[in-house]
Amino acid sequence: MKEIFADMHIHIGRTESGRPVKITAARTLTLDEILIEASEHKGMELIGIIDCHSPEVLAEIEKGVSSGRYTELEDGGIKYKDTVLLCGSELEINDDRCRGPIHVLAFMPSISAMKQFSGWLSERVTNIHLSSQRIYETGIGLQRKVKELGGLFIPAHIFTPHKSLYGKGVEFSLKEVFDPRMIDAVELGLSSDTDMASHVSELNPYAFLTNSDAHSLGKIGREYNKLHIKHASFQEFSLALKGQEGRSIAANYGMNPQLGKYFQTACETCGRLQEADETLCKACGSRKFTKGVSTRLMELYDQDESPVKRPPYVHQVPLQLIPGIGPKTIQKLKEAFGTEMNILHRVKEGDLKETIRPQTAELVIKARNGDLELKAGGGGTYGKVQS
Repeated sequence: MKEIFADMHIHIGRTESGRPVKITAARTLTLDEILIEASEHKGMELIGIIDCHSPEVLAEIEKGVSSGRYTELEDGGIKYKDTVLLCGSELEINDDRCRGPIHVLAFMPSISAMKQFSGWLSERVTNIHLSSQRIYETGIGLQRKVKELGGLFIPAHIFTPHKSLYGKGVEFSLKEVFDPRMIDAVELGLSSDTDMASHVSELNPYAFLTNSDAHSLGKIGREYNKLHIKHASFQEFSLALKGQEGRSIAANYGMNPQLGKYFQTACETCGRLQEADETLCKACGSRKFTKGVSTRLMELYDQDESPVKRPPYVHQVPLQLIPGIGPKTIQKLKEAFGTEMNILHRVKEGDLKETIRPQTAELVIKARNGDLELKAGGGGTYGKVQS
């Protein structure tokens, strides 16, 4: 067994031909560039690309395998150098059972299974080439198809105010939309962590994942998981989610929820954070507020302490958010120590201080230890690290 880092929610911005996939994602977020960034710069040994249902993306993967650039593993996954890619898809559900759109992730065990899934989806979405499409199918119907193909089903960023299970889709229970038996894990999202989510009892059966939801190369690995598995593959990931045969999620690494852009309730019009019991925004007079994740979780709170022993959740500040660390400093650190995972987890403080300014090195150490002072975010604006 070994420990690896995994980020399972990464978008593709454009295909090789320049065709848009995730319209809001960077043009540089191509299949090849994602694999290079994950393997050579971030140090992620397992990643999930969640736009693999797009026919052009599938064609690129097959082209890479046939040319020998990538290798398809027998137990699932596409290997490039030190990184294995799992083929995934993000979809939007808005059936008769839910109150609003819900985003979910589906991972397939092989290229063949994803091709079958893509064909099935093409009859149920408006544009099969785009990411995060609304599927004209029930949530349970989608779950059944994913399981029929041997896949994994994971509700995405479950507390985010827009397009999520608890943030928009259901009043109080996932049973309102899904079959609980066909959920393999849940993704927490940037504005929550294990401690917050553990107060919701119906989540007790499920593993918690923390992922980046990357819309640019730099955002890959801003949240991730440490897995205890034999090697990176679909089957090993599946066993880790279930905690079977010695595999497990060893730790979750995520931004402190206060850094998320929906941690606190904020005015929808001007973005000002809501004060206690305020119903009218004192800045602009609006009565519309975007309910923060911290507020929504108080509504869902139904247990003081979870009976489930969960892995540690480490509040990790990405290098890009640490004051004094810009692109040139990051490049200097990478030249000295390799990947960002090495810099954030393994490099000694003394070695950091010999490479960059001692004051900046101390901030990296504080980030490791969760000692940085933060200003909470809300209403679509990220929180900030105070310098």
